[in-house]
Amino acid sequence: MQTSAQTVDKEGYRDYDKDGIDHVRAFYKANHCYQTVDFVRSKRAQWLGFNTRQMTPWEALDYLNTLVDESDPDISLPQIAHVLQTAEAIKADGHPDWFVLTGFIHDLGKVLCLFGEPQWAVVGDTFPVGCRHSEKIVFHEFFKDNPDATDPRYNTPLGVYTQGCGLDQVTMSWGHDEYLYQLVKNHLPEPALYMLRYHSFYAWHREGAYDYLTDAKDRENLRWVQAFNPYDLYSKNPSPPDLKSLRPYYEDLLAKYLPPVLSL
Repeated sequence: MQTSAQTVDKEGYRDYDKDGIDHVRAFYKANHCYQTVDFVRSKRAQWLGFNTRQMTPWEALDYLNTLVDESDPDISLPQIAHVLQTAEAIKADGHPDWFVLTGFIHDLGKVLCLFGEPQWAVVGDTFPVGCRHSEKIVFHEFFKDNPDATDPRYNTPLGVYTQGCGLDQVTMSWGHDEYLYQLVKNHLPEPALYMLRYHSFYAWHREGAYDYLTDAKDRENLRWVQAFNPYDLYSKNPSPPDLKSLRPYYEDLLAKYLPPVLSL
């Protein structure tokens, strides 16, 4: 059965050839140049100690009201509006409340931008580092300036990995997906965690790339990532939702699943 998000007109979404998105191309040029194995290791060491700031989940989400994603060619609303649109579309289709919550918090990790990180190190499509960059990654041509592309340790299909090692053993480009996954991994069911960790990994869940790195658990949970993607992508519209009227429901939902204070 199709969901409401799957039946919308998909024409025009993720169109990276249309006019007026030079800022998106500039974003991916930097992202693909600087997201190296060494860079990702440094960011994991810097941020996964979660010792920057303490905030309630709602404070962290409300913080996103000042952020517009430079990598998004579809819409220019603040992030809080996008996550509400996503969650409301999921709720309208009758999914479990943990699925609705996943839609509501899926971009919470973008607070890293507001902690001083450049957007190219936080948002945009994600991809494995430590192995050859797939041609299925958007703006693949910009990888020519990435030092790992000519490093013999990293520029073969497997690179530092083994066939079927599983995505949990694969280091992804640094961004809000991995950061948020690590932040909430003890609080949500496995399908939700796959949605959070890999929703920006379009080369895998949409284009079928990197299947040779996946294991049985990844292939089982791929369906959940693919089920989430239409809500993330096709719920976008230029009309912001009514935050004031929706807030009580989402405050209760946050309280049900997450700690009252997050160490970010």
